[in-house]
Amino acid sequence: MTCRSIEPDSAIAEWDMYFEEPSAEAPALEQLHAWRPWPEWVTAPLNDGVEVFALPRRLTRALANASSAELEELAGRWTARLWSEDGDDMTEDDLLAVLQVVARLAASAVNTGGGLYSWSF
Repeated sequence: MTCRSIEPDSAIAEWDMYFEEPSAEAPALEQLHAWRPWPEWVTAPLNDGVEVFALPRRLTRALANASSAELEELAGRWTARLWSEDGDDMTEDDLLAVLQVVARLAASAVNTGGGLYSWSF
C-alpha cells in the first residue's frame, strides 16, 4: 500500500488511540502527540530519509478484527484531522481504502504470527 503526504508515526498513533479510546471525533493535536506509546523506529532513520516503524501488536490485532463500521469511523476521523492540519494540501489518497488494505494485511500478519511495518520515504 502506498500513500502520499501522510506521516506514518502520527497515523499509527491515531489508529492505536482510536482502538484504545473509540470516538468518531478527531483528537486534538496536543492529545495525539501526547499518546503513548508513540510508534518507535525499527532502526534509526537512514541517510536517505527512510524511516521504518513497527505497528504495535495490539493495533495489528485491532485492525485485523475491525468491523467495516469501525474502519469507516476511523477513516472519517483521520480525514477530519488531516484536513484540519493540511487543508487543500491534504493527501488525495482514499483513506478508507488505505485502512481496508492495512486491515487485510493485519489479518494476514495475525494469522501467520507476523507483524506490520511502515516504510516512509
